[in-house]
Amino acid sequence: MYDRILVPTDGSDASQGAIDHAIELASQYDATVFALYVVDTAAYSSLEMGSEVVAEALREEGNTAVEAVVDAGEAAGVDVETDVRNGVAHQSILDHADEHDVDLIVMGTHGRTGVGRVLLGSVAEKVVRTATVPVLTVQSDEDESEA
Repeated sequence: MYDRILVPTDGSDASQGAIDHAIELASQYDATVFALYVVDTAAYSSLEMGSEVVAEALREEGNTAVEAVVDAGEAAGVDVETDVRNGVAHQSILDHADEHDVDLIVMGTHGRTGVGRVLLGSVAEKVVRTATVPVLTVQSDEDESEA
């Protein structure tokens, strides 16, 4: 059913549930997991000096985040490919899914509602609305404890 599963990660605890689901599904279906971290350099473009320092720090954070997915995959016997790229998060996720012909996107959501969701926007919401493949959203454990 699934051969190629994309799991975007930001390295946060909130994304861990999505990683766990992606690895479990990949194990069941003998699928490959694609771990993606997007460095949103546009958010720091207003910094005249130091933007490259911030971007480099985020790339390092991204490498750490995707390597955590590799470690989880190795523990479960699942192949994991990684990518850290610059761009707008939701568009980069969609582009990566198209480029690698993924069957499923598994991503975490912070479960924001109301004004917080409208003001902050939601990467997961944008992906769900525009993806051409199924998207499984996994609410973080933090959200469940707040509810």
